[in-house]
Parts: sequence; C-alpha cells; structure tokens
Amino acid sequence: MVNANRPVRADYYHVLAECLTEETLVVTALGNASYLWAKIQDRPKNFYFEDAMGLALPLALGLAVAQPKRKVVVVEGDGGLLMHLGVLVTVGAVAPKNLTVLLIQNGVHAASGGQALTNANLDFAEIGRTMGLAHTENIASAVSFRKAIAASLKRPGPSMLVLATEPDLKAVMPPMPLDPMRTKQRFSEAIGAPRYVSTFFGGGKLVTP
Repeated sequence: MVNANRPVRADYYHVLAECLTEETLVVTALGNASYLWAKIQDRPKNFYFEDAMGLALPLALGLAVAQPKRKVVVVEGDGGLLMHLGVLVTVGAVAPKNLTVLLIQNGVHAASGGQALTNANLDFAEIGRTMGLAHTENIASAVSFRKAIAASLKRPGPSMLVLATEPDLKAVMPPMPLDPMRTKQRFSEAIGAPRYVSTFFGGGKLVTP
C-alpha cells in the first residue's frame, strides 16, 4: 500500500539534481537507484552500479579518499547497506570529509523483488552516529532534504542522510542501457583517472589519459 505521506525516490532525486555542483561525483546502487538517476540527470561524473548489491558505499569511500578535493555523494539502499554494514565502521574510522551517504530507507530489497527486510525499522542515523560519522539525520520530506543536502555539501563529513522512501518496485527505464564498461570508462575519463590496461598473463599497467 502506498503511503501518501512518504516521498518517492524521484522527489529526492530532483532536489539532488538541483543542489549538485559540476565537480560532485555521484555513485548510485543497482536497480532504480541508478536507472532513475540516469533518467533525471545523466552525466559523466555519475558511476552507476549494475548487479553488485551493497558495494556502492565501499566504492564511494575509495573515491572520497582518492579524490579529496571533490565532493562524493553515494546513494545506497537500506537492504544493500545491511549486506555490508561493516563498511560504516570503516567510513567512521577513515572519516573522509568530502563524503555524503544518501540512504534510501524503504524497508524492502527493492532491486530483487520487494522482499521485506528482516528489520525494517532500524534507526540507521543512530547506527551511523555510533560508528563515528560526523553527521547523520533522518529525513522524511523533500523540503527537509533540500536543507539537509545543501548543508551536507558545505560542511565537513562524513554525513549520512537517511531518506524515508516509498518502495519503487517497478523498474524505471533508463535513457540508455547501463553498460558497466562504458560507465567505468566515461567516469574514469571525467575525473582524469589513469586507465588500467590488462593482459592475459598479468603485468597490466595504468595508462594516463
């Protein structure tokens, strides 16, 4: 049953699109987290995940450390985070000041069919605080999110905004097929990262673009 008082993912995404700077890097988890973001604001500095549940935050943490002069925003789901909850411990320990985590809390594993979480009522903001994140906050409206994301992108992090969201189980059609190789190549070029050239028998190398 749809909860008329709870925003949908698109409500938050439209606000995010308005608040981003050109240099902000955005990492999105699999499923509609990536499909809808690509539909709303496709850009070279987006990294879309496909078929890798729970790994958006670990990648974003690495990016934040490797690209300290850029803001990094990652969108992960509550189900995905529960698969690798220990990454929050590492985020708190490493404490990248440029990282903002947007956690979609819809109470289900949306990307795999809508199975209910074993505990859909966890206070992820409190969990984040106990793990050492500089700022965490529960958000229940697009209006509140606008203020929170603007503040998060200005102050030192790491921050986590937990977004109460109505589940979106029907897959959104992205503007183009999300090819992982194309995503990786386009993103690497956008941030000026060296390209890794592999070989059949090891000895691959990094090539500066």
